[in-house]
Amino acid sequence: MASKITLVDQDSPADRAGLRAGQILLSIDGTSIRDVLDYKFYSYDAKLVLKIQDEDGAVCDIPVHKHEGEPLGLTFEHYLMDGMKQCSNKCVFCFIDQLPKGMRETLYVKDDDARMSFLMGNYISMTNLSEADVDRILRMHISPVNISVQTTNPELRVKMLQNKRAGEALQIMNRFAEGGITMNCQLVVCKGLNDGEELRRSLRDLKALYPAVSTISVVPFGMTNHREGLYALEPTTSESAGEVLDIVEPFADECLQELGTRLVWCGDELYLKAGRPLRDTEYYEDFTQFENGIGMLPLFMEEFRLALPDYKGRTARPFTIATGQAAAPSLALLLDEAAAKCDNLRGQVVAIRNDFFGQLVSVAGLVTGQDLVKQLKGRELGERVLISANMLRDGGDVFLDDMTPQQVSVELGVPIVPVEIDGADLLCKIFED
Repeated sequence: MASKITLVDQDSPADRAGLRAGQILLSIDGTSIRDVLDYKFYSYDAKLVLKIQDEDGAVCDIPVHKHEGEPLGLTFEHYLMDGMKQCSNKCVFCFIDQLPKGMRETLYVKDDDARMSFLMGNYISMTNLSEADVDRILRMHISPVNISVQTTNPELRVKMLQNKRAGEALQIMNRFAEGGITMNCQLVVCKGLNDGEELRRSLRDLKALYPAVSTISVVPFGMTNHREGLYALEPTTSESAGEVLDIVEPFADECLQELGTRLVWCGDELYLKAGRPLRDTEYYEDFTQFENGIGMLPLFMEEFRLALPDYKGRTARPFTIATGQAAAPSLALLLDEAAAKCDNLRGQVVAIRNDFFGQLVSVAGLVTGQDLVKQLKGRELGERVLISANMLRDGGDVFLDDMTPQQVSVELGVPIVPVEIDGADLLCKIFED
């Protein structure tokens, strides 16, 4: 698929070669470029010949000289340079299927694109991978690939993903392992389906693919109040979360003894739901699955504590930290520790109940602007409200319910201050002048 260039980075190899916006990239060294993976793979070498089509239709070859591995410096009309592969599953636990109606259209898009796994860290089910897709991943050695496994029981996987290819797609993992492709795996645990003995089976089967299977995350599924007509699932309870931990942690200890790595980790939410202490940061090794909520809160707390001595004796303008119910107790503990070291620290943590999605949703990243307004309006908030930056879309411009930080700020009468998922950044924002 021909791709139109929309931007040429200044002083980049493409700029020095004379490429410009509006031209179309047809091929590199005689190989047609159909998408972003082809572009990245075939543009690696130091000497290239790009076949370019001008706006008037004229075609020419342009030689490019650069350092090996150096990006060409081109931006295209579409990031993937062709259409994104949509998800063909109807997973019983799918969060997107549980969204209320009337939200912006982009939130309902379900991608299942292997290219996004490699480029952006997204997780794929493999059910829509063609034979050509698999061959290309192996040929280009596209690695790592992040895989939503859920279960290694083929029949159960068909049931959970509601896709007849879901079971046979598991065989692709064996081919990836034989081809030296690294895989990070995820198990979204649903009570009564893939927990208990099924969870034990999945962990054993994935361990057998080590070291190709490099990490495994085990997380609870998120249940909203908008499940009309969907598969009848039970919410994760304190008891069921504890049962998952009791399976995973001993298995991880065995892996550490046998393999030198724990291999599998549970999401922070399972510890919080079970009412159990969070693990120390050393437990999480390289934090490979940080974005899945694996060790995110322990690392945040450690970063806060390591940075705290730098603020000893300092004062801060009064503030409120607004967060989800899950993280609120941990943040309140950190605030108490800061108050003991700093002069006249006037701040509070407010746990925001999730009325928009439902009270079973307790993570900060799913707090909406309207819930912030409803639950904070009329309260003494100090001079600003600090929120987690992951409540906002990339770019920090809008909450999930399409309210903007500015709109929330106007309603509450104080600035809204996003904080990165970094304990040191929280301290920086607390003591900001």
